[in-house]
Amino acid sequence: MQRKQFTQLLNDILKPDSIADFCPNGLQVEGASDVKKIVTGVTASQALIDAAIAENADTILVHHGYFWKGESQPITGMKKRRIAALLNNDINLYGYHLPLDIHPEIGNNAQLAKLLDIEFTGGLESGPNSVPVKGRLKTPLSGEEFSAKITQVLNRAPLTSLVRKEKIETIAWCTGGGQGYIDLAAAQGIDAYLTGEASEQTIHSSREQGIDFFAAGHHATERYGIKALGELLAEQHGFDVTFTDIDNPV
Repeated sequence: MQRKQFTQLLNDILKPDSIADFCPNGLQVEGASDVKKIVTGVTASQALIDAAIAENADTILVHHGYFWKGESQPITGMKKRRIAALLNNDINLYGYHLPLDIHPEIGNNAQLAKLLDIEFTGGLESGPNSVPVKGRLKTPLSGEEFSAKITQVLNRAPLTSLVRKEKIETIAWCTGGGQGYIDLAAAQGIDAYLTGEASEQTIHSSREQGIDFFAAGHHATERYGIKALGELLAEQHGFDVTFTDIDNPV
């Protein structure tokens, strides 16, 4: 497929213009004019680029790309080496951040809910494109039981703050670095909040507002949206897609 057509296909699926973001969504570095072999991954790290080069890929598709608001603009050092590798090997880089988080079927939040048997009930924020969402556990679990389930499913033990004696029925979640939404979840009387990371103040919010908290890893909670997007492209559009998981303990 021609790169222009591929870009339009991704934009039709993810609708990046529907939400304001902290980075450009879509084609970030231009490479080959034809898209045939795609490597997907969470972050456009040097390790992922090297893996794509080894796979003879012409396109990389990630959740965390480049050119974030507030980052240093000069293309030097690590940034220069990454972009040079893409350009020297004629590889397209596509990045989709919040549009991939919020997609109702293949998004990070939706995929995490599917893995952890959570039933989606709505957005935590008002409006159609809430980044944090809320729902119910299909089977109520104690905090310890839910922590064990996260460990088993994501292969990573979460950091927890378990402050309630009752089983968890209602839950809010936001993959990645969404710890700041815990106060919104607590204000809505939700039993537990799940995200990727924790800040120092997050634990105090959990303790003082009586809401169980789980930080299951930024990378670990965001592996599944980009993987699902690649699978959709392979199954519905015939692309050769390889998901490459570059492990990250954060």
